[in-house]
Amino acid sequence: MSARTAYVNARLIDPAGGRDETGALLVADGRIADLGARLFADGVPDGIETVDCGAMVLAPGLVDARVLVHEPGETYKESVASAAAAAVTGGVTTMVTLPNTNPVIDDVSLIEFMITRGEETGLVNVHPYGALTVGARGERLTEIGLLREAGAVAFTDGVHAVGDAVLMRRALSYATAFDALIIQHPEEPSLARGGQMNEGEIATRLGLQGVPACAEVMMIERDLHLVRLTGGRYHAAHVSTAAGVDAIRQARARGLAITCDTAPHYFGLNEAEIGSYRTFAKLSPPLRSEDDRKAVAEGLRDGTIDLIASDHIPQDPDSKRLPFAQAIPGATGLETLLPLVLELYHNRVLTLIDAIGKVTAAPAALLGLDAGRLTVGARADLVLIDPDRPWKIREGDLLSKSKNTLFDGRPVQGRCVRTVFGGRTVFAGEA
Repeated sequence: MSARTAYVNARLIDPAGGRDETGALLVADGRIADLGARLFADGVPDGIETVDCGAMVLAPGLVDARVLVHEPGETYKESVASAAAAAVTGGVTTMVTLPNTNPVIDDVSLIEFMITRGEETGLVNVHPYGALTVGARGERLTEIGLLREAGAVAFTDGVHAVGDAVLMRRALSYATAFDALIIQHPEEPSLARGGQMNEGEIATRLGLQGVPACAEVMMIERDLHLVRLTGGRYHAAHVSTAAGVDAIRQARARGLAITCDTAPHYFGLNEAEIGSYRTFAKLSPPLRSEDDRKAVAEGLRDGTIDLIASDHIPQDPDSKRLPFAQAIPGATGLETLLPLVLELYHNRVLTLIDAIGKVTAAPAALLGLDAGRLTVGARADLVLIDPDRPWKIREGDLLSKSKNTLFDGRPVQGRCVRTVFGGRTVFAGEA
């Protein structure tokens, strides 16, 4: 007899299908067997385990499209296993991992290694990005076709921009043969070189070299010309500036099929967070001005920005407790992604279904993943959310090996109560 679980008295939210209704969902053998407003209207039959959702939101498990796990190489910062354990506490059931490990994920054996390590956790799906260039050095293209066949879901040099226009043109053109997506870190390298934070008054006052906001839009606009030339699939990662958002908005208005994402840092914080050389606030791209922050939020509201990723870049204390210029950029984000996305709902930037869609249906559709939706036959990767529960983010409560969160002490609303992976409960918090 199959293992069956009924989730009743739930607010079912499925952004992929536009569903937002009170009802029930049945899981059988790790997949969704049925769901809807009338399901179990006459009660749950005997022999089926029942979970009363208490009118809370039952949604697809979150898909985090930008996670660095430092495995292989620097597992003292984060491993696949530690990232998976952290992910499920935040309702994330699918992680898409950056290639910037040591060695870089630029060959078939390493793609297979990452997929296997994900399967071994039994907690989350792990889908690796393949490096776009060998060693992510921006000099020579990797074997995109072979890496795609091995399981790479898209291609990027991750935390590094591909600055060579000829190389990017070749990448976009070559990738079309495999319907492969190219993801760019949009930052003109020569303008950003040596920069420590956003260029402006605060950087001047702190005596830090700045990264001008135009470094982002210059790279985006260059790449847009190359997309028109090649017809390649292109995605701009962690867009952080008003000019960058506007360039993408205008390109779409002209019919160019491009996509982009941002991270909670860029709609939730601004450059003032650096304060007196707070290295936890050192990111790449850097935190921007308040006007940029508002423009990113508006880009989410009007649909210019397709999805939100945590941009989980864990760094150990020794990498952060340094003079600002020597500290390594990055912040954790897996465990705080959900409540920070829900801020967009509570602040009336997005509806609840649209906010959840930015971290479920949208990344899954972009990357062609079997995830991010509540439909019959889909994997039962689920998150039960109390969208109004107040709590405070505390660094010491994080399960990630690295604790470098920018949001320590921040009051938030909305919390993961239960995470289900393949029909099994892999996290259960306080109901």
